[in-house]
Amino acid sequence: MKVSICIPTRDREDPLERLLRSLQELEFGELPEPSVELVVVDNSPSGSARGVCERWGAGGRWPLRYDIEPVPGVTPARNRAVRNVAPDTDFIAMIDDDEIPERGWLENLLLTQQEFAADVVTGPVFPAFEEMDASLRWVEKGRFFAPPRHPTGAVLEKGFTGNILVRASLLRSLPAPFDDRFALKGAEDTHLFMRLRQLGTRIVWSDEAIARESVPRSRMNLKWILARNFWGWSSQALLEREVRGSPTVVVARVSKGLALAALGLVQLPPSLVLGRHRLYRALVHLTRGVGTLSGVLGFQSHWPR
Repeated sequence: MKVSICIPTRDREDPLERLLRSLQELEFGELPEPSVELVVVDNSPSGSARGVCERWGAGGRWPLRYDIEPVPGVTPARNRAVRNVAPDTDFIAMIDDDEIPERGWLENLLLTQQEFAADVVTGPVFPAFEEMDASLRWVEKGRFFAPPRHPTGAVLEKGFTGNILVRASLLRSLPAPFDDRFALKGAEDTHLFMRLRQLGTRIVWSDEAIARESVPRSRMNLKWILARNFWGWSSQALLEREVRGSPTVVVARVSKGLALAALGLVQLPPSLVLGRHRLYRALVHLTRGVGTLSGVLGFQSHWPR
């Protein structure tokens, strides 16, 4: 079995270095160790990641393919990574350059794939907070960065490239798996896996396949959290309207948006005396509701920087 681990990157040499180092430490106990290659696509025209990749390509555990995608945007970078995998690859794994997988990450993805005959397997990405101190405890108490959780084997309607394993033949069958319309706004991965699900692709969850994402202090504030939630929920509603498209779906998303906004408004008054995290949680519900309604109307915000 051969697995290609695809990593798009842009101007993040230090996080990429940490990720490549962590991939050298992957462990296999229940499965025979697969043949693994690393495929890094640098979205910086200057090739800022070349030095890091040359070091790990020369002395690392796995062979490493490095390439530059000069067209800006995560979509061109992801599509080039898929094109660059070895022709005999059975599965493509994807992880972001600011994440660190646990040592059993890849094996757990593969075990879940085998047990549940899955075409796609995805798992949780937990936050790894940088510079956390007492003034930011509300971030943890409010669980603003907590990932969704499901029992291993649960069938899902979508997936995310931050932690995923995909049957390579699925992506090879598509001329450009990731849609260029989302190159600068994001949600190209949600769009892809929604489309695949509509075609009958089996997407399952692996709760043991864990990755951890670095969360810098610059994101631990209300403005960024609200912007991230507006983006996520507007994107979800817009894509559901486009991919599934039935009036029933539109009505369901409108109802969801109104319910979330109402929940936020109801929670606001008591949250004023229940702590900052409860106040911010109410504002998040309100933002998700407004974002959902915006997505139904065809508006998607940009991923917050």
